[in-house]
Amino acid sequence: MARVEANVMYGMYSGLALLLDVHNPERPNGYGIVFIPGSGWSAPLRYDAAPLKETQGQYVAALTAAGYTVFAINHRAAPRFRYPAAVEDAQRAVRYVRFHAVRYGLRPDRIGACGGSSGAHLVSLLGVLDGTGDPDDADLVNRESAKVQCVVARAGQLDFINAPTTTPPFAALFLGMLFHPALPHTSLEYRTYQAASPVAYVTKAAAPFLLLHGDADKMVPFRNSELMREALEQAEVPVKLVRIEGADHGPDFPGAINPPDYLAEMVHWFDEHLPVPKAAAAG
Repeated sequence: MARVEANVMYGMYSGLALLLDVHNPERPNGYGIVFIPGSGWSAPLRYDAAPLKETQGQYVAALTAAGYTVFAINHRAAPRFRYPAAVEDAQRAVRYVRFHAVRYGLRPDRIGACGGSSGAHLVSLLGVLDGTGDPDDADLVNRESAKVQCVVARAGQLDFINAPTTTPPFAALFLGMLFHPALPHTSLEYRTYQAASPVAYVTKAAAPFLLLHGDADKMVPFRNSELMREALEQAEVPVKLVRIEGADHGPDFPGAINPPDYLAEMVHWFDEHLPVPKAAAAG
């Protein structure tokens, strides 16, 4: 039967435990998905702050119902921690899942990632960065690859330069500096915002992407997903952009006009693209 392993430690940073919850499906299909909810890359500075990994459960429920083992994670967050801390933690989570794949009954070579808003930004980086592990690291987990093989990203900030968030303080807290378009390309601010943009790393080696985004999003402009789709198409990587008419920012697409079944779209994308491609399997 379906069960949850709560507060599994996937790493420890300077004494701070990094925790995830493992959502085991009733009928596992042998594939794992790292799930990162949205948070504006930030967390309240309180002892009773709600854990990030316990939010946006409708996505986790849809995935586990389809047979996927889901790893919902916490990560270091602003204002206490800044970029690239959250990116490093997301990569660490993938390495952890890959290292322990046999324990969880998963294929280590086919891991997916799903996230919304700031979580979509992080999982998008997991799908485009090389993620090669360090073969000499004393921690065996860090020797594993952090690259995922399929991504679903909801309303993500994917290009900080050409489609910046309409709420700059979130990005400034995360990246540690403010950015203005008039700054020269050689400035630290420009280079940092560019380095944090998933669209900057798209190559033909990128994972297949499903992009879900409301076209009335007042926080993360819809143009982000359009730019990501264009980059992936140019690289000849499988990509689909589901434009949700009238929808603003949020996990349930508030204000949407006749929205599609975005949870079913998510599951279908993983079903189609996370297993080994038929051509590769035949070879």
